[in-house]
Amino acid sequence: MQERNRHQHGKRQRLQTGQEGHLSDLDRGQKAIVLDFHNDNAALRRRLLDMGITKGVEIEIKKIAPLGDPVDIRLRGYELCIRRKDMRSIDIKVVK
Repeated sequence: MQERNRHQHGKRQRLQTGQEGHLSDLDRGQKAIVLDFHNDNAALRRRLLDMGITKGVEIEIKKIAPLGDPVDIRLRGYELCIRRKDMRSIDIKVVK
């Protein structure tokens, strides 16, 4: 059965282990390592860091809301909810 990942711009392929992309590209159940951030918003960057989203941390997508936003993620032993637009500024590498 082929998995589908919905996005506001249409359907796209699921990222495979070893591929790089944005946190927003992942499907439920996938895990990735944070590589970097790419945004000019210092307040957003600070908020992400305060939530524990730092380079090298492993993040798992736990739940995606019915309309695709927000997304529940698990990292460092706890879960939090994050907006998809904020997830687009987080570069990742898929590990599972």
